[in-house]
Amino acid sequence: MKTETFSKTTSLLLIATLTLALAGTVSAEIVNPAEKYDGEPLKLLTFFLFFVGYISMGAAFVFFMSERNSVAPQYRTTMTISALIVGIAAFHYYYMRGVYTELGDVSVEYRYMDWIITVPLMALKFPSLVGKDAITDEKFLGMGFTGICFTGALIMIGFGYLGEAGVLGEVMGSSAGGWAGLILGGVGWAMIIVATGTPWSSGKGVDNSKIAPELLWSANALRWFIVVGWIIYPIGYLWSPGADLGLGEGNQELLAVFYNIADMINKIGFGIVAWMGAKKATEALAAE
Repeated sequence: MKTETFSKTTSLLLIATLTLALAGTVSAEIVNPAEKYDGEPLKLLTFFLFFVGYISMGAAFVFFMSERNSVAPQYRTTMTISALIVGIAAFHYYYMRGVYTELGDVSVEYRYMDWIITVPLMALKFPSLVGKDAITDEKFLGMGFTGICFTGALIMIGFGYLGEAGVLGEVMGSSAGGWAGLILGGVGWAMIIVATGTPWSSGKGVDNSKIAPELLWSANALRWFIVVGWIIYPIGYLWSPGADLGLGEGNQELLAVFYNIADMINKIGFGIVAWMGAKKATEALAAE
């Protein structure tokens, strides 16, 4: 009883913290987007997606924390990770919206600060959901599941930032640096897929045969997000002004549209399918 009460109190405190933090950072400037972006539909769409991004991420945070106590104790870590991912994203989206509204810039820095925290957390969904017994001892480049996922995330996000910030361009030439960031970042993405597997196969770090039947659908859904849902990000990268890929002039609004849609689909969707699996597994435990 004490543990359950503590868990509920913690959930409520986290929800209250996010709510107060966002409320405390409300800008004094009230923007009428219809007037500010009159005749510029792409800029209006960009503003709209930043706004919807932080509202939807914040709502998802509240939902996941509220649902945390409705699943069995062994799946509550999964719900906490889901809440952390969207909660962190809600903060960053709020500030990205502010930068765009006040300065007219799509912030590369805030975007990658969000990803460097949330992408490794997304990879941690697997062991927290499927259980430690389904995580294998197989090694890839001398690393186990966690090492592969974290290294892959750092490579993917690190080279993506160096490409978009123009750092690689200064060293290798603008176009070559941009392509290097995209390709090397893709290597990190491939490493995560190697560890987690695909919807059609086990990964180096995950054994499908040891995943409970009621959780296998959710595990495969998470893989769909990684293998297919994450494709939206390199498509957005093609429009990055900082990467300067030589495909024409970059467009920061198109870049933001692709990234914002990808984040809402993947981060919220990741949490929803994990919650569905945890609920099914909890029901199966209760029926035993």
